[in-house]
Amino acid sequence: MREPDATFADPRLAVLYDALNGDRRDLDAYVAIAHEVEARRVIDVGCGTGALAVRLAGRGVTVIGVDPAGASLDVARTKPDAELVTWVHGDVTSLVALEPAADLAVMTGNVAQVFVSDEDWYATLRAVRSCLRPGGWFVFETRRPEVRDWETWTSAPGSVALPDGRAATVSCTVTEVALPLVTFEGSTAVGEEVLRSTSTLRFRDRGELERDLGRHGFDAVEVRDAPDRLGKEMVFLARRA
Repeated sequence: MREPDATFADPRLAVLYDALNGDRRDLDAYVAIAHEVEARRVIDVGCGTGALAVRLAGRGVTVIGVDPAGASLDVARTKPDAELVTWVHGDVTSLVALEPAADLAVMTGNVAQVFVSDEDWYATLRAVRSCLRPGGWFVFETRRPEVRDWETWTSAPGSVALPDGRAATVSCTVTEVALPLVTFEGSTAVGEEVLRSTSTLRFRDRGELERDLGRHGFDAVEVRDAPDRLGKEMVFLARRA
């Protein structure tokens, strides 16, 4: 698997992630889906700083949070209810030997799009399936490529207030569009220190994703809109066949 982006792996950026990404209302849909499918055991794949994992754990759900970025997991472990979560440093293939037999595996945010190579994506699908009980659910979101949302990502520097009273100046620049890959660079300046992170995401369309799921042992049951980004994203609900 490719190394995680500096946004998540650099301790100086990981500690700022929550402050720079708002209240995470996008996670409400995943909490609702966990309740909808009556999930008692959940794997949060690419859990990052643990925002969803601790919410579910606080509701009595058994949660494994797995992420290759150790700096993000360090932030996650400081949160309320973090002691209720099993944190694993690695990618989801690290869990196969544990045989967790989860009811639900989730990928929130950009996680499904960070697997830019077919090899990594297919390995991830196989591992997720192995970690689910028969009939278990796999739920993830991905941006609709036809919307071309990357055309709005380049932004001039803007100020964001940090919890400690400092201000961060953040900007984003799309540096390359070579579909299905889009690469962009984020810049975060706090005081005189400027931190940069380069990210590449892969845009897969609905047909490709449904084929990939079917070839790796999933039934694509439903595709929903992301309620916080209507018309821009697809939320896949798939079951282990």
